[in-house]
Order: sequence, then C-alpha cells, then structure tokens
Amino acid sequence: MQPIVVCENVSKVYGKKKALDALSFSVHPGQIVGLLGANGAGKTTLMKLLAALLRDHSGEIRVLGETPGLKTKQHVAYLPDREFLYPWMSVADTLTFFGRSFPDFDLERAERLIAELNLNPKDKVRALSKGMQERLGVALTFSRRAKLYILDEPLAAVDPSTRSRIMEMILGNFDPDSAILISTHLVREVESLFTHAAIIDEGRLRLHGSIPELTKGSGQSIEELFRALV
Repeated sequence: MQPIVVCENVSKVYGKKKALDALSFSVHPGQIVGLLGANGAGKTTLMKLLAALLRDHSGEIRVLGETPGLKTKQHVAYLPDREFLYPWMSVADTLTFFGRSFPDFDLERAERLIAELNLNPKDKVRALSKGMQERLGVALTFSRRAKLYILDEPLAAVDPSTRSRIMEMILGNFDPDSAILISTHLVREVESLFTHAAIIDEGRLRLHGSIPELTKGSGQSIEELFRALV
C-alpha cells in the first residue's frame, strides 16, 4: 500500500539555523505516529511542510504521492498549536465555516463530536477557555474525512478526563485508510494512542518505529526512550 507521507533527506534552514537536518521517514495508512521532541526540535516545521504551509526546503517530500501543495491540501487536516478560529464566531458558526471551506467536512459528525465534548453551539469562541478551544479544534479537525491528520500539541490545556475522552474519540473516528501525526509533550499521558513514534532532536530523526519494536527492544516506555534521547 502506498505510504501517505514520504520524507527523504529533508532539510529546512531559517537564516543560520537548520530546523530540519537530512530527515527521512515515512507514514503509512493505519498509523498514528507520535512526533516527539523538545521545543525547537523541528516538529512544527516538519508539520507545516507536510501541510503545504512552508516551502523552500531541500530533499523530497511526498504526501499521497504528490509534492505538498493545493492538491494535497484537499486531503490534509491540520490543527495548529495556536488559536486559529475567529473569536467573534460561535461554535455553530465554526461548523458552518468549515463546511464551506472543506468539501470533505462531515457536519453530522461535527455536531455529534461537539456534543460529546460538551461544547455549547451558541458559545462564542472568545468565551471559550484554552482547553475548550482545543476540544473544538480537535472536533473540527476530525470532522473532515481526510487522509492525513496533523495535530500540533492538540491536548496541552485539556484536563486529564477530557484528554481521555478525546483520545477515545480519535480512535473511534479513525479511518484505517488514513494516518495521524501528533506532536505532543504529554508523552506519558498520550503514548497509548500511538502505533508508531518518531523522536526528533535538533532537526535530526533519532528514533522511528512501531511501538512494539521500540519498547520490546529497549525494555523502556516511549517516554523513557524520549527522555534518554533529548
């Protein structure tokens, strides 16, 4: 089966800083990949390249067999690590906005997910706490029927019980023909969600593989492997 993501010797430089350094890895259908690394490791840069929000890199990137661009954006659902919704919109307005913006947006699924996450459709985005905005962002992202979901620190502000519900929601709505790439610092809390992990340090890929391969060979948890490498 064709991989959803292929990166071969990808490097990205900002001025004199090398954000990515000859990074190579792939993501296949059915995989939920934890992208792990310290702040400044290159995780967000990689995600933005895959989402066609950054360009001017060396090496080769393929998403669904294509160079990231307008064509691949139709199949990639990207959730950034910062506020991205208009504050004057209501929760219901954001569903309408996404429905007009993305042909693959499933309104029925979105309404079900915001109900499951206890979001009031009448509430304004500006009135939502950071954690509630994260709930809304995850619900909107997974209401798209995308092939690649890219989530940059999606659960940083939610409480532990809500985090568990969101993880269950992600698994319950996961299409095995798609793939998910999640960046997080909450490794211990979230690692049960992953099928694979990729650890980046200073733009270089330090470790990549399936969770059984990585943990069986080392006898350590993913969090322990992560702490040892970065």
